[in-house]
Amino acid sequence: MKLKLLGLLCLLLFATNCNNKNTTSEDDEMEEVVETPFLWENAQIYFLLTDRFNNGDASNDLNFERSKETAKLRGFMGGDIKGVTAKLKEGYFNDLGVQAIWFTPVVEQVHGIVDEGTGATYGYHGYWTKDWTALDPNFGTEADLAEMIAAAHENGIRVLIDAVINHTGPVTAKDPVFPEEWVRTEPACQYKDYETTVTCTLVKNLPDIKTEKTEEKGAVTLPPQLAEKWKAEGRYEEEMAELDAFFERTSYPKTPRFYIIKWLTDFIRKHGIDGYRVDTAKHTEEDVWKDLREEADVAFAEWKKENPSEVLDDNDFYMVGEVYNYYFSNGREFDFGDRKVDFFDNGFTSLINFDFKEDAKKDYEALFSKYSEQLNTEFQGKTVVNYISSHDDGGPFDKARTKPIEAATKLLLCPGSAQTYYGDETARTLIIEGTQGDATLRSFMNWGELASNAEREGYSIQEVQKHWQKLGQFRKAHPAVGAGVHEMLSENPYVFSRVYVSDNYEDAVVIGLGLEGMNKEIVVGDLFDDGTQLKDYYSGQSVEVEDGKVQVNSNVDMVLLGVAK
Repeated sequence: MKLKLLGLLCLLLFATNCNNKNTTSEDDEMEEVVETPFLWENAQIYFLLTDRFNNGDASNDLNFERSKETAKLRGFMGGDIKGVTAKLKEGYFNDLGVQAIWFTPVVEQVHGIVDEGTGATYGYHGYWTKDWTALDPNFGTEADLAEMIAAAHENGIRVLIDAVINHTGPVTAKDPVFPEEWVRTEPACQYKDYETTVTCTLVKNLPDIKTEKTEEKGAVTLPPQLAEKWKAEGRYEEEMAELDAFFERTSYPKTPRFYIIKWLTDFIRKHGIDGYRVDTAKHTEEDVWKDLREEADVAFAEWKKENPSEVLDDNDFYMVGEVYNYYFSNGREFDFGDRKVDFFDNGFTSLINFDFKEDAKKDYEALFSKYSEQLNTEFQGKTVVNYISSHDDGGPFDKARTKPIEAATKLLLCPGSAQTYYGDETARTLIIEGTQGDATLRSFMNWGELASNAEREGYSIQEVQKHWQKLGQFRKAHPAVGAGVHEMLSENPYVFSRVYVSDNYEDAVVIGLGLEGMNKEIVVGDLFDDGTQLKDYYSGQSVEVEDGKVQVNSNVDMVLLGVAK
């Protein structure tokens, strides 16, 4: 059947979403202009370690006397919120087609050093919280955060903040343990079943928040170290008044989970962040995240009401969970051994998919058809976030960076949303001599190699980046890429379509991979009317549909066809 695109697709004169509009044609007939919607199911999410991406302010590189020598790549290196803002204003993320940025936590980290000696580490990564209500000066100020979020929104880019409720930071000489009513310090998790995954410490010396407390009898008072800190900073009365107001409004008991939920949702209410990436999601009771989502929805609605001119669209607040070792192949539920949990029913829009790095070893059709079929059946209304590398996965796809072109093609053309880990697009090395554990995955962004167009075996850095940019721009322009239904049109040459249809929007693309020769005839079938003007987003040329085919003349083996936007 012919795909009838609703009216004229938005010309993308605007980077942000606009309201549906009517335009008058020359003969005074009204034609509906339908804007390209933003869909989380199609989003390319750029994930970066705040400390390792870009140093926008060298004056904040040292704080709290964090000057002891650390193990390799385990100390602060200077990246900060201003560095992200600078790249937003340069258009770096727009060039990649990025639609959302997820960055590691920027709340205040423990001040002391952990594991002094060969493994000495500071909280550069952001997951060792000392105070959920303050930003760590190594990352920047609340004013810096507000400016960054505003810059992102001005560029039509959503912002995800990493949310940590499971644990505090480690205990150090400078950072005392939270009271016993707040945390447990043992036993360590054994991962044998639900109990030994949830009611335990993730690792030694990482106090576990007692998130199971949900009744008034489990009420706790503010940890003394926070009370003392807030008094020294002159904000104790204000913070306590806000807490009292929160608990009065919600009628929640004053238990640890609800204190932290209040503190996390303050960032939504103040700054309009668009979503959370939830850390260590399987290590708390699943209803923690349902409670977080409920309060996040309230805060997001309040922010939208107070800031109507800054609202990007009518999408709900977004939550993606890190349920470590959640495999898409197993369906929606995660199996603890003695119990299965559907985290999608507990506040999450999406989960990070630990399957993709292995699935990416399959051929294109096996990969794409599997994801399309599963996402369009049991996952209706939900999605997964695929990745090829991350900050804590020691076995990524193509760790040696020998096939970055293939990695990009499989990630960015696969159904589902895509996580680009900083440096995927520049083949930043993931193997660094002298590092321990996941530190090897967390080097500083390789801006120098990009600027000099460093050569690797078989490719250059800028060549890789250009490939990511073209695929990312195509994905951004066409929601069908990640959210549509996949169908193979031809096995040899390999050509397939994706079609997305909703109540008020339709989109279709045709993609060819591994094509030979300069002159390529691509059969588009009945997806487009004869005479339709299409754009090959890889070569940039315009082509016209004739007899259900288009002719593309290019010296690359890939064609990305869609209505130009």
